[in-house]
Amino acid sequence: MSTTSHHLSPAFPGRAPWGTAGKLRAWQEAAMDRYLQSQPRDFLAVATPGAGKTTFALTLASWLLHHHVVQQITVVAPTEHLKTQWAEAAARIGIRLDPEYSAGPVGKSYHGVAVTYAGVGVRPMLHRNRCEQRKTLVILDEIHHAGDSRSWGEACLEAFEPATRRLALTGTPFRSDTNPIPFVVYEEGNDGIRRSSADYTYGYGNALGDGVVRPVIFLSYSGNMRWRTKAGDEIAARLGEPMTKDATAQAWRTALDPRGDWMPNVLSAADRRLTEIRRGIPDAGGLVIAADQDSARAYAKLLKEITGHRATVVLSDDAGASKRIDEFTDSGDRWMVAVRMVSEGVDVPRLAVGVYATTISTPLFFAQAVGRFVRSRRRGETASVFLPTIPALLGFAHEMEVERDHVLDKPKPDGEEDPYAESEKELAEAEKQQDEETGDQDELPFEALESDAVFDRVVYEGAEFGMQAHPGSEEEQDYLGIPGLLEPDQVQLLLQKRQARQIAHSRKKPAEDADLLELPADRRPVVTHRELMELRKELNSLVGAYVHQSGKPHGVIHTELRRVCGGPPSAEATPGQIRQRIAKVREWATRMK
Repeated sequence: MSTTSHHLSPAFPGRAPWGTAGKLRAWQEAAMDRYLQSQPRDFLAVATPGAGKTTFALTLASWLLHHHVVQQITVVAPTEHLKTQWAEAAARIGIRLDPEYSAGPVGKSYHGVAVTYAGVGVRPMLHRNRCEQRKTLVILDEIHHAGDSRSWGEACLEAFEPATRRLALTGTPFRSDTNPIPFVVYEEGNDGIRRSSADYTYGYGNALGDGVVRPVIFLSYSGNMRWRTKAGDEIAARLGEPMTKDATAQAWRTALDPRGDWMPNVLSAADRRLTEIRRGIPDAGGLVIAADQDSARAYAKLLKEITGHRATVVLSDDAGASKRIDEFTDSGDRWMVAVRMVSEGVDVPRLAVGVYATTISTPLFFAQAVGRFVRSRRRGETASVFLPTIPALLGFAHEMEVERDHVLDKPKPDGEEDPYAESEKELAEAEKQQDEETGDQDELPFEALESDAVFDRVVYEGAEFGMQAHPGSEEEQDYLGIPGLLEPDQVQLLLQKRQARQIAHSRKKPAEDADLLELPADRRPVVTHRELMELRKELNSLVGAYVHQSGKPHGVIHTELRRVCGGPPSAEATPGQIRQRIAKVREWATRMK
């Protein structure tokens, strides 16, 4: 694409990630073509993490500067660490951005500045004046952060309304709230709901097919948890079994307690997986995503005991943290443990193994966290993410390739089955970058007593594989030992073969010699995530029809179904429980005819 790249620094292609050497990736070139056809004032590009949004944006910025469409650039990033990364990336193609800018005139040697959304929120008029004085391109990185608070959104509108051009970028455009995102176009669908409309979209599914990102293998671990509530009640439950939201949260937190057996076993499994991957990718690294400082330090201590090597610990988004991230990036060290800021603050292409050791359960945070592992440097690399068997997380894992838009108008049906119901507290937690005390430990007071870990299943491209097995067993090692360099279709074929072998071995054993009491995969009443979603959709459709027939609100009908059929809300109900409710509501509808 000579029109966009002829003036770039000769070093640029050589420094680009795999797949961009000598030319832009196909999606970047297509997005450039889309932009140059109309050259709009506002342009929203949605590209999956690891696809190369920065390269696309800087190529476009270079073109606009070269053709005198703009005279200066302002990059707005979510974190201090990221604004420094932007400045470094820009410098590689001859664009000089000042990441330390705070006020006053910009040095003559710079083409512009890199700032944070928080910085814009503090001094919006400073940036507005700069836009009014010179023709400005504003690059809004991870634009959904401009909707984090009303004040940030208003500040961005005030600061960049006079900008000549605005380029909005995001890998995760969806949010759990309804705060409108500045400079994003919303279009009303047939259902009357307004959703964000991107000018160019390059999703994970497309990127995976193009070999731009790695396929992700999710390894899920269950186990028995036991804890004591503040009231003194002792509760035992198995991770992943249907239970109330509060019980699920407490079981989850019990699993993540570093003093139990679940975390040491999962970290050991993750390290064995990392060893396998490093056979083909010698510098591959691992990242544990922790919820707080104390847990992060405890996990690092466990990793030292497991591996014999010290893990890098990143506790907050400060200058020292950035330095530790950079040192880890350039080293061959095995493990890093970070607190929350991984949502968008860590860009380490060699990360190939992750452990999701936080109780944050928003789709936004999950997608951003998994995005840390998908950046591909050469064809055939795979990523592995270890998860607790939590229904919400497994749902996100199943939906990795589903495109999402930011929904501005959310229906609020009368009842518990609101498909958009989500905790605002969870969203705020997910988007905190610092590791300050949040008081979470007081919300569900409990004492973790004991936990164990059981390998549960593998989720890959929406399908599930495997049967339960004890940590350290031959059955578990079958999955931990999958080569780290495989094409996506080879991964699926190998998983199918490993599962078939396990089932064959299981059938040869008498019941009393079985490794675990659980049934093997071919005999478990397993329903795929898609089938479960279809069952829930069918139930909600039948309830909706019965609302019109009976005149009763949605919530009343769902509550009555639970009373008659038993079980938890449908979001946590088993397939059998949902089918029972479907049959019951059909029976009610027939009686009324």
